[in-house]
Amino acid sequence: MVISWLYIMTGHSGGSMGSPACFIGNVCKLLNGMITTVVEKVKGFLRDPVGAFRQAKDDRPGAVLPYFALLLLLHAVISALLAAVMIGTGPVPGLMTGGMSGAVVVFFVILVGGFAGALVFGAWLHLWVYIFGGRQGIWQTLKAVMYGHTPYLLFGWIPFIGFVFTLWSLVLGIFGIQELQELSSLKATLAVALAVMIPLVLLLILAAYFMVASVTSTAVPAL
Repeated sequence: MVISWLYIMTGHSGGSMGSPACFIGNVCKLLNGMITTVVEKVKGFLRDPVGAFRQAKDDRPGAVLPYFALLLLLHAVISALLAAVMIGTGPVPGLMTGGMSGAVVVFFVILVGGFAGALVFGAWLHLWVYIFGGRQGIWQTLKAVMYGHTPYLLFGWIPFIGFVFTLWSLVLGIFGIQELQELSSLKATLAVALAVMIPLVLLLILAAYFMVASVTSTAVPAL
């Protein structure tokens, strides 16, 4: 099935598949074209995000999803390798096996969680976009989220400074909402800020509640 799909994607019909060398050459051209497209888009979103989002307004899922998937895959691989190195070089002996299994877990958690998280956050963000007047459809919001992840997926794995690229991605998300949903910069900023801050505040409240409950339950009663 996969081979047949690749033949279709490279322009071969089912009845005339051509030589293996021709097939491999066409696959290489296809992959090279995809990588070239992704690299050019990355340059656009890092150098001129407003212009890049304007050009991406008509992008369909067939263009956005492979872009996001490729960057997410790269981020998952690098993060998994980094986790393996950190665990494997820890002070406790015999952690190499644990490091490899931990790396596999990190890889799949980032891959699955990253894609699911983008969809869930995109839907949550779209609620606020709609409240502030965005009427271009949820796909434009999801597109802003996925393209906006570019700095984080490329550099967010860097220890100690990864949060900088998370903030950069949030800024790109604001530009994306502004351009793709045709909102003012203020409304786009408010929509993204509320979508991010409300879950964070709720998490902090929950964390504080469980912390207080834990301290209360373990406190030694006074004699």
